[in-house]
Amino acid sequence: EEFHLFSIEVAKGYGKNEWRDDLRKVLLMAGAEGKDVVFLFTDTQIVQENFLEDINNILNSGEVPNLWKSEDVQTITEALRPLLQAQGLPTTKNAVNTLFITRVRSNLHCVLAMSPVSDEFRQRLRMFPSLVNCCTIDWFSEWPLEALESVANTFLGDASLETPELLKGVVDACVYIHQSVERKSKQFFDELRRFNYVTPTSYLELLQTFIRLVKEKREEINLQKSRLQNGLDKLSDTEGKIDVMKLELVELGPVIAKTTEEVEAMIEVIKVDTAKADETKAQVLAQEEAANAKAAEAQAIADDAQADLDKALPALDQALNSLKLLTKADIVEVKAMRNPPAGVRLVMEVVCIIFGQKPKMVEDKSPGAKPGAKVADYWEASSKMVQDPVAFLSSLLEFDKDGITAETIEKVEPYIQRDDFKPEIIQKVSKACTSICKWGIAMYTYYMVSLQVAPKRAALAEARASLEVTKKELAAAKDTLAEVEAKVAALNAKLDEANGKKKDLQDQSDRCEAQLERAGKLIGGLGGEKVRWNNTIVALDERLGRVVGDVVISAGVVAYSGPFTPSFRTDLLKDWSERMVDANVPHTPGADITSTLADPVQIRSWNLAGLPSDGQSVENGIIVAKARRWPLMIDPQGQANKWIKNMCKESGIDVIKLSNKDYLRTLANAIRFGRAVLLENIGEQLDAALEPLLQKQTFKQGGSEVIKMGDDIIPYHPDFRFYMTTKMRNPHYQPEVSVKVSLLNFFVTLDGLEDQLLGTVVMQERRDLAEAKNQLVVSNARMKAQLKDLEDKILYMLSNSTGNILDDEELINTLAQSKITSDDITEKVAEAEVTERDIDQTREKYRPVATRASVLFFCISDLAIVDPMYQYSLAWFISLFIRGIEEADKPEEMEDEEARAKLPADDVEARIEILNEYFTYSLYNNICRSLFERHKLMFSLLLCVAIMQQRGEIDAQEWRFLLAGPTDTNISAKNPAPEWVTEKVWIELVNASNLPAFAGFSDAFAASVDHYRKYFESSEAHRFPLDDTFNGKLNEFQKLLVIRCIRPDRFMLGITDFVSAKLGSRFIEPPPFDLEACYAESRVDAPLIFVLSSGADPMADLLKLCEEKEMLQRFDQVSLGQGQGPKAEAMIERAMEEGMWVCLQNCHLAESWMPKLDVICETIDAEAVHPEFRLWLSAMPSPAFPVAILQNGIKMTLEPPKGLKANLIRSYTRITDEYMDECKDPASHKKLLFSICLFHAVIQDRRKFGPLGWNIPYGFNDPDLKISLRQLRMFLDEAGEDQPLAVPLKTLVYLIGECNYGGRVTDAHDRRCLMSILTDENGGPFHVNIMDDNYRFSPSGLYYAPEEGDHESYIEFFKQMPIAADPEVFGLHANADITKDQQETDLMCNSILLTQGNATSGGGKSKEETLAEVAAQIAESIPPVFDLELANYKYPVDYYESMNSVLCQELVRFNRLLEVIHASIGSFQLALKGQIVMTGELDALGNAMFDGKIPAMWAKKSYPSLQPLAAYMSELVRRLETLQKWIDEGAPPMFWITGFFFTHAFLTGVLQNYARKYKLPIDTVVFDFEAMPANHDFTKKPDDGAYCTGMFIEGAKWSDEKMTLVESDPKVLFTEMPVFWFKPTTQDKRADFPHYLCPIYRTAERRGVLATTGHSSNFVINLTVPSDKPQNHWIKRGVAGLLSLSY
Repeated sequence: EEFHLFSIEVAKGYGKNEWRDDLRKVLLMAGAEGKDVVFLFTDTQIVQENFLEDINNILNSGEVPNLWKSEDVQTITEALRPLLQAQGLPTTKNAVNTLFITRVRSNLHCVLAMSPVSDEFRQRLRMFPSLVNCCTIDWFSEWPLEALESVANTFLGDASLETPELLKGVVDACVYIHQSVERKSKQFFDELRRFNYVTPTSYLELLQTFIRLVKEKREEINLQKSRLQNGLDKLSDTEGKIDVMKLELVELGPVIAKTTEEVEAMIEVIKVDTAKADETKAQVLAQEEAANAKAAEAQAIADDAQADLDKALPALDQALNSLKLLTKADIVEVKAMRNPPAGVRLVMEVVCIIFGQKPKMVEDKSPGAKPGAKVADYWEASSKMVQDPVAFLSSLLEFDKDGITAETIEKVEPYIQRDDFKPEIIQKVSKACTSICKWGIAMYTYYMVSLQVAPKRAALAEARASLEVTKKELAAAKDTLAEVEAKVAALNAKLDEANGKKKDLQDQSDRCEAQLERAGKLIGGLGGEKVRWNNTIVALDERLGRVVGDVVISAGVVAYSGPFTPSFRTDLLKDWSERMVDANVPHTPGADITSTLADPVQIRSWNLAGLPSDGQSVENGIIVAKARRWPLMIDPQGQANKWIKNMCKESGIDVIKLSNKDYLRTLANAIRFGRAVLLENIGEQLDAALEPLLQKQTFKQGGSEVIKMGDDIIPYHPDFRFYMTTKMRNPHYQPEVSVKVSLLNFFVTLDGLEDQLLGTVVMQERRDLAEAKNQLVVSNARMKAQLKDLEDKILYMLSNSTGNILDDEELINTLAQSKITSDDITEKVAEAEVTERDIDQTREKYRPVATRASVLFFCISDLAIVDPMYQYSLAWFISLFIRGIEEADKPEEMEDEEARAKLPADDVEARIEILNEYFTYSLYNNICRSLFERHKLMFSLLLCVAIMQQRGEIDAQEWRFLLAGPTDTNISAKNPAPEWVTEKVWIELVNASNLPAFAGFSDAFAASVDHYRKYFESSEAHRFPLDDTFNGKLNEFQKLLVIRCIRPDRFMLGITDFVSAKLGSRFIEPPPFDLEACYAESRVDAPLIFVLSSGADPMADLLKLCEEKEMLQRFDQVSLGQGQGPKAEAMIERAMEEGMWVCLQNCHLAESWMPKLDVICETIDAEAVHPEFRLWLSAMPSPAFPVAILQNGIKMTLEPPKGLKANLIRSYTRITDEYMDECKDPASHKKLLFSICLFHAVIQDRRKFGPLGWNIPYGFNDPDLKISLRQLRMFLDEAGEDQPLAVPLKTLVYLIGECNYGGRVTDAHDRRCLMSILTDENGGPFHVNIMDDNYRFSPSGLYYAPEEGDHESYIEFFKQMPIAADPEVFGLHANADITKDQQETDLMCNSILLTQGNATSGGGKSKEETLAEVAAQIAESIPPVFDLELANYKYPVDYYESMNSVLCQELVRFNRLLEVIHASIGSFQLALKGQIVMTGELDALGNAMFDGKIPAMWAKKSYPSLQPLAAYMSELVRRLETLQKWIDEGAPPMFWITGFFFTHAFLTGVLQNYARKYKLPIDTVVFDFEAMPANHDFTKKPDDGAYCTGMFIEGAKWSDEKMTLVESDPKVLFTEMPVFWFKPTTQDKRADFPHYLCPIYRTAERRGVLATTGHSSNFVINLTVPSDKPQNHWIKRGVAGLLSLSY
């Protein structure tokens, strides 16, 4: 049974309306027409997600709500009414609808084709359950081995493989190639996080490519071979003919002489006969002239007669045309008249007279008539004539006008002369009679004219008779002439024959001579090629034998290698070559696509067009040329783009983007006219409208090939070419996209870039060399192309020559000339190659510069993996490289004699060293301004390591270990000091010992464990020497590994020292933010981009620059968001015309408008735009930000500089000497200026310490500092001369602490900390002693306000500060650095790892197996919900025991959590087995469990926790056990305060018990706290209050000996707090003792939602902890209690 296949055609602009139209069409086919229809719908056709909603409805019920229009309902009703009637059913609306749906369900078969890759598929299955419930799922998985072999055997059966063994070998090789790529793709993802999909379609492509290429290659080799063989045959044939031609030449001499005599005799006879013929010819001509005169006379008579007739004919024609317009009805009208009008009678009487009809004589009844008189009545005769209207009309039209008699005319004439016989009068009574009237008049007129013409006709007849006689006499004369001429012609023919014979003989003689001469030329010219051609034929025979194996490998490369990077391609090629040997497929060892399929001349032309000359790029070029599918090139540097444009420039190319409105029209025109099209900047999704083109769905129509694009059928030109490029670095193309295109990785390679940069540096340094080299390359390419063309031409002419080759003089001359030219070119090529080698030797001296630059480019190209905003184009890099070469000093220009002396003596080498140094630092500066602070040191390390790797100074294994750490956690070596060497440290040390340079290090560590204890505890661990054995053995880089293992918190400092030692200290001191310098580099077509961090605002700096550049009046800005796109667009257009500056803020909030911005920036024409126009953009990091803008624009990160030193320098760059000195009190102004800037830097830099610094990381920024400085100046200016400094200081403290900075602070404890930092007596920036030069801001004394000086002196003072400030300046303990430094170390290593790729090993359990185990463990460990009924029974509500209520409320809360855990784990286990649908929530649960995180659905019902899942479950079980014990045994004597779900309820319960016991108002009762000694008896409850344990302290420790807070031990971040007695009391009875008011938080995060209490929801209570130090000391330390740790 055949089904109708229906599928939608997605075109540009296809939307909901078009979709609904298509649905109506297919449902009408199934329901109304009753056809069996298959509706094929693929996920590439899902233009809008609501399409699936309609599909879901069709699958579920067979109908789509609100689909039908009224006219559709009418159509359905009309189609189904007969069917309902036939069944005897009512034709109601419901009945029709029911029948329609029934028929749809019966006849419509939906086939949905969906790719299972990506989360979209899972999401769709969840949103539209009918896709699963109402479908039969057919999962097309990867093909097994048998299928691959079967398909290959079927396809390759027709590939003309000579033997069954060869066929088997090729099949085996193809299967292996396919499976090896599957394996390699997994490794590709694991290491580089790049996706590559291998599908059955890829395999079919491999087979088809092999069949096509092996046929092409065989034909190519056979053609070459046959042409060479033909050439050899022609040469051999010529050699054999030379002796034969010499003999033939001697025999021809006598024959030629005899033939010459015969010809001369014949000429005499012909002369006599020719004279006679000429005489006869003259007589005939005279007779012919007489005859012509008579003919002219007769014609004149005829013309005269005809002229007379022409006068009558128009009237006749008019009458006849009028008759033709009459219809049968018109005549019937006349016929029906019983008493016709006089006009009708009159006309019909004339007709009757003309036709000779007899009238009927009737009595004359006219007035005055005689009685009995008769008159002729023609009406009866007329009636008979019109009896048959058709016959009557025919008789009028066909009437013989020449047969009219004079008698008839005599009867008619009286009628004609009557006044009432006129057509205009007759027209009034009858239409028919009007035309008949005209006819009658015409007949009369014609007769009268004929009378005049008659005599002339007689004269004409006489003239024609006389002419006939003359013609007969002329014919006789001509016959006589013909006989004479025939005789002469016969004689001439004989003469020609004789002359021809003579000429042929002479030609034969000449030809022999010429052939002998040509043979000499041919053999002399091409004789030397004979040996070479013979050798080439032998080589071609050998290639033909190996061509199958070579093409198998090349087909594999074409079909599969495109997406891979060079190293992966090399591995695959090696793998496949080895398999060829195993499969016994003959092949060339080491064969690759270049050696098999490359055309050297074509590749050279590609190189000239811009294709890099490295192996990968050449491979890519060949794949583009040979692949069946259109290429999609991953081209972040634009190299492929440039190559394609240059390559197709001459033939014509259209460049389009998907964002162009009319790109489909451009594409259609290119398909029609055979142009190339480049589709640029595509994303991860391709327009569905391109589907037919990508799949090459062409078909024949009207004998020509066409393609259907949307609704248009377009003629398909064979020369059409289609190319696609994307600027995305690592696009993820789904299988359904990647199988339709030939995906190519065009990422620039190290070798290709090095060659390119070598050309650039030589062009800058030695332009003469570069130009000579370029000319040589071009001329060599041209000459080699000519050589190939000439040889092809020679062989072509030899093989295509027909007959004897020696007869073709032009061919022989062309061959000879070609050979001369070929020899000449060969000589020139050899000379040019020698010259090129000499030039290359000189060029090679500059290679170190190109090598360094190419290495540096790969450093920056990988930064985009770390952050999507770190995008740098190759064009930008090369322009920076050129600028660096131009700006770097020449050795002789250097002013620093000491630096000059260190350079090599050779000028070129010295210049190279200068260039490398200058460009490396220039790149560092330019890149640093676009990096966030956290990535700047990482970049310095990457630069340093890349340079050292290029020199071979870094071991790859050691580099990997430094970043990734150990790979083996199962170690047997015993830990020598477990009390301070953690398990993690020991595992890392043992693993490090496996590295060759570190052999024996773990043993040396164990032997020197005391030395390494000092190393571990040293604050300068990164500079501490190793043991005696390894301190001298390991280099600086290797010592970093030791720091990484033992003191990872000092790793960043170690990196700083390392980079400083290797590259210089300037590479660890990023340049300060300089907007002026960025502007100086900008262009109208390169936007300036502020990359923002939280709280950053560039507007103050930008407005200041506007003021300096006098652009304030021509500056406009808009903050992007919903609906702001058109406004921004209009603003940019205006600015480009008028030369304004435009700032678009927060571009990350307008993701949907970003493609439009991309188009705007790309179409900026630098020539047409006002030169002062600038476009400023600001955005948070976003992957949606256009890559092209980032690559071409000037990027600047805006965030507080990292570190106190950089922050102070940044603040002072905006301050001038004038600003400092103009104040009324310059001395106080400068001191307090420094204080505010230091305070600003301290509170910003505290953020890096996490919750120890601030509970909430506030966005303190430059405007806060700016307003504070203005207020400082204002108060000092307005202060009286005698007024003490303390007065304005007090006001400033309030304004700065509570308003400017404090206005941002929402957490009460953060506000307390802010004010403590500002006013602390030990180093507070606003202390009254600030004017004292000995006043210090930190205990170490390193930080103080310098003596009064100028602006430059302050900057120099800052430069002497340590790069990394110790925690003491922030008021923090040295331990504070540990967590921060550890996090920074992890961040840096993880970030660098992203740029290096992840080498991971496969194996292990699958994700599903792991999740099943985890779910089972959780289900087993979690107890059932608590029995609330039992708990309420045992612990009823009791006025005097609030703990009963606390317990029951806790049980309720925990039950909610337990219910969620049990329900979700149970459902998840069923979903894993496929028994229920894996919903979005369950999927998120599984992902969280796999990542070891608390699932979000549990967290909603849970107490707050930062622990990983395992620790969370352990703590949860402990909490549940504690509550169960409480239920079973009663309230404990000491409470584990951590175990409460809602701690505040417990604390309130304790207060409530006390208040009720002593009958006090609850709002007067507060807590007093007492730290209990460790040896106290906690088995008994206190009389009032509660003992509480389970708290930890961060930032300090508790001393049981001193019973007070003391400083933390080194490296110990958290310690347990003692048991505290929470003693309820009244406010007036609280104990007063030296204490620290310590906040207690539920988790280490400290921050939470601001609750109604004014505190964070994470905050529990303030604990008074005994202390012998002032409050401010611990406040600045960030000391706090925690109920739960993060591990």
